[in-house]
Amino acid sequence: MSYLVKLFVGAVGTGLLITFVGGLSKSISSGFAGFWGGLPFMVIAILVCGMALYDFWDECVRKK
Repeated sequence: MSYLVKLFVGAVGTGLLITFVGGLSKSISSGFAGFWGGLPFMVIAILVCGMALYDFWDECVRKK
């Protein structure tokens, strides 16, 4: 795959993943579980989003 295609597809995929996980975390925290009930999931979601961003940078942005 060319560099621009990898960059575009990786950005779209990472953006969709972060949007989904962020929305799920917000929904859990503002719903029945409340902030303190949703806090463990929120911490996990932040770590997962950070790992997804690092993988995007490592696979698509960084020149090897």
